[in-house]
Amino acid sequence: MAAGGGRACDRLKTATAPFPPFFLAFVLGIATVGPDRPGCRCRPVRPRVGKGTPLDATSPTWPPAPSSSQDGGGGGSGARAGGGGVPSQDGGGAAALSGAMAAEGPRSLFALSAAAVSRSMGALERDVWALPGHLLRGLLPLLTVFRLERAEGAARRAGLSTQPIWRKLWDDVMKTRPPNSENITCWRKKFLETFFSNVLHGVLDVSSDWRLNDHHFSPLLHSSPHVSQLTLCNMLQGAVELAAEHNQKVLENLAGSLRILKFQHLLSSDQSIRRSLVLLLHRLIHHGSVSQVSMYSWPVPDTVLLVLILSMSAGFWRSGNALAYHSSPCGLCREEDKAQSQKSAQEQAESGRYDEKEWSNGENQKGSPRAPEEAGAEVNGHGADACLNSVLSRPRSPPLRNQACEEASSKVPCDHTSIQGGCISDQLSCHPVLRKTRRRLKSAVGKKRRCLRRSRGPYADPEDLYDFVFTVAREDNSGLLDKNSATEGENAENWPSSSPGSPCTGHAGCKKRGGSAGIFSLKAAHRFRSVSTLELFSIPLTGETCRTLSNLLSSWVSLENLVLSYNGLGANISCILSGLRALSRHSDCHLRMVRVSDVFSHMPCLELVRCILSAFPQLHTLSVSFDLKNQLEGNRPEGNPSCSEAEIPESCLEQLEIRFPRELLHTAFLLPVLKASRSLQQLSLDSATLPCSQELGLLLEALRECNPNLKKLSFHDVNLAEHQKEVLLLLQDPVLQEITFSFCRLFESSTTEFLSEIINTVKRNSSLKSLKLPGNRLGNHRLVALADIFSEDSSSSLCQLDVSSNCIKPDGLLEFTKKLEGHIQQRGGQIQFTHLRLFQNWLDQDAETAQEALRRLKAVCSVVNDSWDSSQAFADYISVM
Repeated sequence: MAAGGGRACDRLKTATAPFPPFFLAFVLGIATVGPDRPGCRCRPVRPRVGKGTPLDATSPTWPPAPSSSQDGGGGGSGARAGGGGVPSQDGGGAAALSGAMAAEGPRSLFALSAAAVSRSMGALERDVWALPGHLLRGLLPLLTVFRLERAEGAARRAGLSTQPIWRKLWDDVMKTRPPNSENITCWRKKFLETFFSNVLHGVLDVSSDWRLNDHHFSPLLHSSPHVSQLTLCNMLQGAVELAAEHNQKVLENLAGSLRILKFQHLLSSDQSIRRSLVLLLHRLIHHGSVSQVSMYSWPVPDTVLLVLILSMSAGFWRSGNALAYHSSPCGLCREEDKAQSQKSAQEQAESGRYDEKEWSNGENQKGSPRAPEEAGAEVNGHGADACLNSVLSRPRSPPLRNQACEEASSKVPCDHTSIQGGCISDQLSCHPVLRKTRRRLKSAVGKKRRCLRRSRGPYADPEDLYDFVFTVAREDNSGLLDKNSATEGENAENWPSSSPGSPCTGHAGCKKRGGSAGIFSLKAAHRFRSVSTLELFSIPLTGETCRTLSNLLSSWVSLENLVLSYNGLGANISCILSGLRALSRHSDCHLRMVRVSDVFSHMPCLELVRCILSAFPQLHTLSVSFDLKNQLEGNRPEGNPSCSEAEIPESCLEQLEIRFPRELLHTAFLLPVLKASRSLQQLSLDSATLPCSQELGLLLEALRECNPNLKKLSFHDVNLAEHQKEVLLLLQDPVLQEITFSFCRLFESSTTEFLSEIINTVKRNSSLKSLKLPGNRLGNHRLVALADIFSEDSSSSLCQLDVSSNCIKPDGLLEFTKKLEGHIQQRGGQIQFTHLRLFQNWLDQDAETAQEALRRLKAVCSVVNDSWDSSQAFADYISVM
């Protein structure tokens, strides 16, 4: 019996000669120890030397997920199959893997060996990464997420892709189909990013799958480098978890990887949660890489929380406020402040030597910065430590252009009862302060010290948060348009108390307020990093919140994209326009895209477009969309004279989208916009009503004259049934590359000759690349006729055709396909047609015919369709059945 076992081992050695030594060791361990009898594990195996039976994402899962019905015997056999006590990948995963092996029955020699190796990756990882590609391919699907993520480099060097494995992981663990799955290019990133979010919010148990259960694997820590988009919701439990001290490394990883931060369905939160949010936003935005902040679905927003998120997204926050919520200050802020304080000290030392020289030369003391500096020495007369503490507690700000103004303004008493908010007055000057006597300056010093003593109380920190939030919201924006660009942006940096009786926030607060007027120049203050995209969806904005947003926008120079959707702005839209007008005066502003949409329109759409372009002509993309007219404003005179009569400067607009609330489209009102937008390339008009049959012709004539670079033109839900001549003129335009007639009733009252004219016009147009005709009741016979666009005598360059929502049945689609194949054959296979869209057609009425048509179409072009239920079609479509 022993001799027979030895011969079996010799045969295994010969058969496994191409395998690495450590692989051979596990093969021998499996072959000599089995669950049935010794030496029988290799009996049913058919070894394929050099090829093996590599596993991939399409082969049966090995090992399958552990079952609750597995008993201890399965785990014991798995332990024996593991090769004599070699460390496993994880604690419970090894037993599940081994039990699954026994349940599945005999496997190939390669599969058994690979499974054994996968259980001992801790000891064999370096050797495994050196395996040749054909062996590594079979081993990768058997690894845990932790090991699979570490195997990316080895797989890439071996010319292997792990994408199918990550996709299968998604299907097995997430058990959902992600939206737009056809556009996902990296399933590894998609899985780990979603995995991070699910674990953070407690909706995924890592013990639910053996591939997630590895004692080396820290779910949040190891997946955080792959997270570029994160959503926080409800009570901000995720923010609290990420801001916890034990997740400091996770937060550091997110600061480098996260680009988009979303808030959804938020609820009111207490002070401790807001403190965690402050720390999170400070790290991810001010010292991180977040470039977009989006907020969704907040029917009753918490004003404090909303203003807090908006302000920190704009880069406004006192480092003292942000840092006081943890026992130790932010290291990044501390390093920057320390370097800045050293630079300021050096500059002040040089300035002091200069002042001494000037003093000795008999310069007038009142006219030089010497007096304020002496007062500054008295304020900070507690030594170097006090100076450093002051630096760490005050806002991070560079020196003012007028150093004397800054120092003198900081010596003025802190009087909260006199702070009422409001715009900065042009008459505010530091010169009267410089003329203060030495006695007055000493009095200011005494009051400041009293402020400092009060600020050390136990309630100073909670007050700071409310102090900041309510101040920005209370700013009076009424005079914003009449101020210069330096003045308009200053309000957002003021931090008056939420109530006249609230305690002073200390030295930094006093300096920030800059005296009894409560003003500190925003232009002189250093701002933290801010985001470039702000999106607010379905969040009601009150007048107070709009004024806050306007103040923030007035100096938000890094902002590139602004989306305000269904915020109930109403008349408050003028406040937003004031902020945009102030922002446009900054030479370094980057805003290029604005989208405004709402249920009710406070003013006619074209008037709002003119107002926005007048306020901000640098825009490249502008979208204005409303569902309904404001009935309360129905009898209001058309337009605001300040906007309607204002001359629109030459703009940089390239894309204009207008969704009318069933308003009349008067070309005369749109004409000034078109004339000012010579660079316009895309124009979309939605739900407009043409007042007369000549209106569309006037519009087309204006487009030809004013916008010679127009490439894309779209009409949606505009009745063009009586404008057949204009439709044909558009289709023969030599410049347009994309034309959309969506739900425009093109064939409602037309004849067969009109369809023929459309086809012949498109055949002669070599510049048109995309034709979209969704919702125009084409039916089967018109679809079949459209195939002639690609006939042998056609010079068309049409690449994309959209015939969605056109009551097309499977037999009509099959006939269109056959006709198209005939034209392609006549042209020798030379055709530019690449994309066909078929959404919401009646293809479910004959599944077999539809499948045949789609199969043949996909051999010709890319087909995008869905499994729409035609029983839900509208009754008025029955006429074309």
